[in-house]
Amino acid sequence: MVLAGLILAEGAVLAGKNVVQTQTYGPEARGGATKAEVIVSEGEIDYPKVSKPDLLLAMSQAAFDKYASLIEPGDNTMVLIDSTIVTDLSKGLGNIIALPMTKIAVDDVGKAVVANMVALGALVTLTKVIPQKCLEEAALARIPKSSKDLNLKALRLGCEVAQKICGECGIAVS
Repeated sequence: MVLAGLILAEGAVLAGKNVVQTQTYGPEARGGATKAEVIVSEGEIDYPKVSKPDLLLAMSQAAFDKYASLIEPGDNTMVLIDSTIVTDLSKGLGNIIALPMTKIAVDDVGKAVVANMVALGALVTLTKVIPQKCLEEAALARIPKSSKDLNLKALRLGCEVAQKICGECGIAVS
């Protein structure tokens, strides 16, 4: 998720927006709990931490359980979850969009490790926070050349699946 946060932040800079990106690692570090916060704004950013998210992306059940508490009843927060892994939504509030990101990564790309790129493509398509071309440019700057094609395919699949979901539920996505 840290890489996805960095790519999103750098894509937002390419799109001419103001950005703050922070990351937190759990005590386990590799393979353990991580959190990436990205604030994107047209104007000045007053505080570098997210106090009330507009979007929560949860790629694991533990992340969903921990961070769903940031969302209060009545908030219009979009909650994007990996439905391959996040199955207990009892703590969830907000507008939940469930996409099988890990399943897409495995079935359509061949590697679970690119599920974060599927998620990032879906997130950008659903929120329209930055243009897809800025996302791809930022990704290419961060991703090793040896895995460029794999990651771009995953990003684009995330965009496609989000567009399809939006069309089915009536959300307008450009």
